[in-house]
Amino acid sequence: MDDLIRELLAAHPAQDGALLPILHAVQERLGHVPPAAVPLIAEHLNLSRAEVHGVLSYYHFFRSTPPGRQVLQVCRAEACQSRGAEALLAHAEQRLSCASHSTRADGAVTLEPVYCLGLCALSPALQLNDRLHARMTPAKLDALLAKEGL
Repeated sequence: MDDLIRELLAAHPAQDGALLPILHAVQERLGHVPPAAVPLIAEHLNLSRAEVHGVLSYYHFFRSTPPGRQVLQVCRAEACQSRGAEALLAHAEQRLSCASHSTRADGAVTLEPVYCLGLCALSPALQLNDRLHARMTPAKLDALLAKEGL
């Protein structure tokens, strides 16, 4: 894996603003940014490991562990919260037997609360496997999950 990370780093010059493109490239290739990548990225950009880890952990988009085969993201931004996102997330946790920020034991699904999917006018919103769904209700979520075999 170190060779793959070094290959990705070689494609991104060590310059200001390179950290986010590098993290995106690593996650796109591996599905997550493994902890072993942090010191390599830090060295490449002349940053501390804490600086890289801080950015990695700040943005909900980045994962430090591999995701499940399917990824369900429930928006928890203000508009979605005002329209029932917290109850929707609780329903998803119960329905999937999977806590937020985790992957179910069988690896079938990862449940991630996220902040703003950009569908504020159609809230509450969620995203399943990179496909957005708006005006969700627990019943609509159940139907969607059943359709996906979850």
